[in-house]
Amino acid sequence: MLILVIRTLLLYATVIVSLRIMGKRQLGELQPSELVVAIMISDLAAVPMQAIDIPIITGIIPVLTLIFAEVTMSYLSLKSKAVRKFLSGEPSIVVYNGHINEKELARLRFNVDDLLEELRLNNCHDISDVAVAVIETSGKLSVIPKDDARGVTVEDMKVKNPRHEGLPCTIISDGKLNKSEFQRSGKSEKWLEEALKRQGIERIKDVFIASIDAEGELFLQKKEGK
Repeated sequence: MLILVIRTLLLYATVIVSLRIMGKRQLGELQPSELVVAIMISDLAAVPMQAIDIPIITGIIPVLTLIFAEVTMSYLSLKSKAVRKFLSGEPSIVVYNGHINEKELARLRFNVDDLLEELRLNNCHDISDVAVAVIETSGKLSVIPKDDARGVTVEDMKVKNPRHEGLPCTIISDGKLNKSEFQRSGKSEKWLEEALKRQGIERIKDVFIASIDAEGELFLQKKEGK
């Protein structure tokens, strides 16, 4: 039993030191190559930890080899843009000047609902307020709001009748009507038909996304090619 405890502590210390060597970023936002190394390290360390008949060195050597490979690749990616692009990819612009890039979303297999959720997590509730939204190589979404949508308080602006804030109702998503959101918006079907006609749209399935903000204003984007 004591041998098992000592082996476990030795492997635990090896893994901790290995992660520290890989850098602080490893503990936060993992790049694809770093995630692979972290998974492999945990798997390699678990085998000699459980089987006493396996020499502990057979678990430590592969872990140290992986760390050496990761540090080497990190150094190469620091010096070479091509290596960095191969290992981590490149950031992708998914929203530009309030317009969603459908092709980029499809390429990343990122649906509209995921995008809206990430925007809300970034305290941005309306797509029309987004200047640029970028999916970083770590998979997180970075949002740059438009100048007129930046955080300025009502007191700073001395506005007597400020614009109401609230969660927009996403009434149409990828050509499909969201009935619960449409009901929450308080709008009628006739209002929606007239609003679509003003935009030159006759069918809901031709709409990529449509939302109504707290002021009752409609944001709409057609599907590409429609």
